[in-house]
Amino acid sequence: MTTFVDRVELHVAAGNGGHGCASVHREKFKPLGGPDGGNGGRGGDVTFVVDQSVTTLLDYHHGPHRKATNGRPGEGGHRSGKDGQDLVLPVPDGTVVLGPDGTVLADLVGHGTSFVVAQGGRGGLGNAALASPRRKAPGFALLGVPGEVRDVVLELKTVADVALVGYPSAGKSSLISVLSAAKPKIADYPFTTLVPNLGVVTAGATVYTIADVPGLIPGASQGRGLGLEFLRHVERCSVLVHVLDTAALESDRDPVSDLDVIEEELKSYGGLDDRPRIVVLNKIDVPDGRDLAEMVRPDLEQRGYRVFEASAVAHTGLKELSFALAELVAQARDAQPREEGTRIVIRPKAVDDSGFTVVCEDDGMFRVRGDKPERWVRQTDFNNDEAVGYLADRLARLGVEEELTKAGARAGDGVAIGPQENAVVFDWEPTMLAGAEMLGRRGEDHRLEAPRPAAQRRRDREAERDEVEREYDEFRPF
Repeated sequence: MTTFVDRVELHVAAGNGGHGCASVHREKFKPLGGPDGGNGGRGGDVTFVVDQSVTTLLDYHHGPHRKATNGRPGEGGHRSGKDGQDLVLPVPDGTVVLGPDGTVLADLVGHGTSFVVAQGGRGGLGNAALASPRRKAPGFALLGVPGEVRDVVLELKTVADVALVGYPSAGKSSLISVLSAAKPKIADYPFTTLVPNLGVVTAGATVYTIADVPGLIPGASQGRGLGLEFLRHVERCSVLVHVLDTAALESDRDPVSDLDVIEEELKSYGGLDDRPRIVVLNKIDVPDGRDLAEMVRPDLEQRGYRVFEASAVAHTGLKELSFALAELVAQARDAQPREEGTRIVIRPKAVDDSGFTVVCEDDGMFRVRGDKPERWVRQTDFNNDEAVGYLADRLARLGVEEELTKAGARAGDGVAIGPQENAVVFDWEPTMLAGAEMLGRRGEDHRLEAPRPAAQRRRDREAERDEVEREYDEFRPF
């Protein structure tokens, strides 16, 4: 049964925004009291958050589809819809979020680090929010915007200071078990370790983490064995430790050739040339192992490696190894730049950025792309002529009509707003520049000008007479 997963494909969907409400206030003696439709609620976001208690992506392996809740629609009486609940997905420290094409979207390191992978849709405005002196009684509301839907890949790269690398059964698990309190599975057959093991080591005043990476073999960087699956766990480590088996039973193997093979695989994987190396000649408790270690040590030191002889069984050479690793880890930490506070990257828009583009395609279709026009189209109820006219006004104010004219569009030409797979297509008419010629004075309800009740007319006349008398009393001569 799978218990450790470090790479998953995840399908996330943010919540849709709630629709706005088109409503008119009504009460006794006030049948048309003005628009009172509330706004729709915002859809919930989908957010990744680093949680130290999570160590694997197993939950997402079994449940790859995740969706936040939708916003509620607005209601009459100026009641706005409830916002959708955000969906927070805990991930292990060191998780990398990738797009389907391999583009890195976020690198989540450090407890509490978060990344909004899919944003919830905006709620639509109700007709109360759309009212203005020009549009006193809108007979429409804006629709909610759908939430983002994304496919992402999560990759876990172990966050550790030291990585133990080497052939299967070289004794890496035994070393990490005696250097730290980790309890990995140990057996006398290859590929015993199927998942990276982490341990915490204290050497004097330095505390560091050490990772046991599953065994590498020739061709690991091309996918042979388990190496390619776990080489990514070496990327974040500051120090690499070559664990070489001095008591290998295979006649065609020796510590020096093992080191060359592993180094070739690390080179093929790439990005690890700058990491300091230490060589551990393991299993010197075996008589033949000690003799072989003494033979190959001068050759390894001549190559520039610091060499330690150790035995996890006899606990030999472990203290010297532990403090040597602590020294290298401290040097690596001191060399890292220290960031003061949170860096905020500001990317201002160009002064000539209109927020949209108009392109004439090969088939003669004019395509409009941009966040605002595409969002406005999604918010429009095309069954409502007044809503369509409002969209025309918004596009005209943004300058879309002007850009279409500059691009050579003529009356009757096809215009598409949005991407090819989900666009709104219409025949362009230049008279849509203001929209008023088509639909008249939108937002004005002639019913609001209906005759008032007799009692109301009488009260209004009395109020006007009292106002005139007050003005006369104020300005008449003494």
